[in-house]
Amino acid sequence: MIRTDPETPDVYLTPVEDVFVRNHLGPHPRLDTDTWSLSVEGLVERPLRLDFRALEGLSQTRFTAVHECFGNPLHPTVPTRAVTNVEWTGVPLAEVLELAGPRPEARHVWLEGADRGDFAGESGLSFLKDLPLAEARAEVVLAHGMNGEPLRPDHGYPVRAVAPRMFGTNSVKWLTRIVLAAERPEHVFTTRLYTRVLPGESVVRPVREKDVCSKLLAPKDGGTVPAGVRELAGYAWSSGEVTAVEVAVDDGDWLPAELERRGPHPSWQRFRLRHHLAPGPHRIRCRAVDAAGRVQPLTGDRNAVHEIRVTALVNG
Repeated sequence: MIRTDPETPDVYLTPVEDVFVRNHLGPHPRLDTDTWSLSVEGLVERPLRLDFRALEGLSQTRFTAVHECFGNPLHPTVPTRAVTNVEWTGVPLAEVLELAGPRPEARHVWLEGADRGDFAGESGLSFLKDLPLAEARAEVVLAHGMNGEPLRPDHGYPVRAVAPRMFGTNSVKWLTRIVLAAERPEHVFTTRLYTRVLPGESVVRPVREKDVCSKLLAPKDGGTVPAGVRELAGYAWSSGEVTAVEVAVDDGDWLPAELERRGPHPSWQRFRLRHHLAPGPHRIRCRAVDAAGRVQPLTGDRNAVHEIRVTALVNG
């Protein structure tokens, strides 16, 4: 493990009050555990309606995962850098699906939240996402806790879906309905928006797997530091493990940073490089490579390399 430097305090778990909030459909719905329920319907042998107490009685799991906003679906190539690392507590979706018994023709899982509103010229929408049944069964968790406390209202209280290897748009908040179906749903948030063509491809794909990405957290962008040897540090993440991070200062070469291995959970990985900063202004960049061989692009896409500017000052 990389030891924490006093200049760069360890923020491995993002405090709940610092986790970003993104809503498409206006104010969050007012739900509580006494009246909330989750329906499981469609191509299942045994349609279900679970209340919160029944959900709590199922097998529980706890894991840490990167939670990243894909960005504005109307501007899908613009970087947002909205990312956090959160410990989730909840019930594996597979446990609930086992109770319902998916029928052989079921191929997709639809996840629907209780929020309603207007977006992109359409009125009366619900927030609806879909995933292939096999992927949803393997990794989605119905979470009711963040960092050891109940979900807060703006983070999906009382229950949300969490798809830990995917962008946050797939982790539906205020979850109240699960539908198993043979086909994908035609909906603004499934087939019209949150789609893209990946580099080197021509097929339009739904936004799911996270890109390889990294972010510098120290020094602070726009700040000042004493000239001399300083720690340049941050976090890197991907849908799989990040295998390398490089840092470049000004027009210098890309230098390999020290990188933590990823543990058993899909969390972010800390990197650091100690580097001499001469007095004056500096541009610092970082780029990551993942186990699939993907490299952050220098420019032009939502996961383009992160860049900060700092000024090194002479002591005294």
